[in-house]
Amino acid sequence: MCLGIPGKVLETYQQESLPMGKVEFGGIVREVCLAYTPEVEVGQYVIVHVGFAISRVDEAEAREIFSYLDQIDALAESEGVPPGASGGDRDAGRPAP
Repeated sequence: MCLGIPGKVLETYQQESLPMGKVEFGGIVREVCLAYTPEVEVGQYVIVHVGFAISRVDEAEAREIFSYLDQIDALAESEGVPPGASGGDRDAGRPAP
């Protein structure tokens, strides 16, 4: 199964004729290719899979996805998996409630 993670676009720029961006995932910032979402703007959320933004999502949808990730993390914790190891708990990159 493949998993795309939402991230907040902090910056956009061109690199070797490709649209690129800096995207934040729970406090961690990564360089992401925006070739599939060239219309995305700073402050918007994208779903990223293996370094490529594959779609744009609104803030409400990003919040919903973060909620699902928290539920996955809580379930994993209840089964003895260390906190955060399942990929949930990304408070730093979340939209404010």
